[in-house]
Amino acid sequence: MAMRDHEERPERPSQADGTAHLFSALGKQLKVLREHTGMSQRELGRAAHCGEALISSIERGVRTPQPDFLLRVDELLDARGVLAAAADDVREAQAKARTRHPEWYRRYANLESHAIELHDYSNQVVHGLLQTEDYARAIFSQRRPFLDPETIEERVSDRLNRQRIFERWPSPTCSFIVEEAALQRPIGGRAVYKGQLQQLLRVGRHRAVELQVMPTDREEHPNVDGVFTLLTSKARESIAYTEVQGYPRLITDVEEVRLIAARYGILRSQALNARESLALIEKMLGEL
Repeated sequence: MAMRDHEERPERPSQADGTAHLFSALGKQLKVLREHTGMSQRELGRAAHCGEALISSIERGVRTPQPDFLLRVDELLDARGVLAAAADDVREAQAKARTRHPEWYRRYANLESHAIELHDYSNQVVHGLLQTEDYARAIFSQRRPFLDPETIEERVSDRLNRQRIFERWPSPTCSFIVEEAALQRPIGGRAVYKGQLQQLLRVGRHRAVELQVMPTDREEHPNVDGVFTLLTSKARESIAYTEVQGYPRLITDVEEVRLIAARYGILRSQALNARESLALIEKMLGEL
């Protein structure tokens, strides 16, 4: 699931310090400045060495603009320091956000963002690092008890910001195993579902990502204990992360992590390989 982390936890701190409003305002300023120059989102993304989707998400306030992005785009849009002036405020807001989260999560988030390897098994929904904005919003909107609209947008933003892991260089080695049943669930409706399958094809073709589907008809399964994520840090520290009904657990015990890693290896051997998995997703798309 989306990280199965603080985003799912009832006690997640709210952004009462105005951080969400800062990013919303910056997004609106970016849009006005971009349109004033006559540039499209695609053109600005190309000039700023990022994707059109990132520009769109920042303008709508659902992704956090990084300080270096603001400095770069300020010059591209001839904003005369309007955007660059907010870089320090963004750094401060990001630092406050980190201190609001529990210690266990701050450690996990840091490990994930700097991991050299990440491997995940999901059985209910697509992992958060692979989700589209609409798919993530549909998941949070359906959560019970209901979340208020502002909280939903904050959590969608958090989720999309984590996907910067794929923009790093050198890229971390990532693999994902997702149950076929999770891919058959049209969360958010046909349009959202179609967009999510297309996103899986895009990410699955990333050279540092291996995406595998576990067929539902497999008669044997080495892991009926639930979802998990395995991380390897720059210091070669290996940890596992699990969560059940919003209760997270970071596992650092070497033997426990070894057993989960061994289980993951068996899962990979039983799942469809990457080529077969992408072919299955393409087939699902063709049937819509």
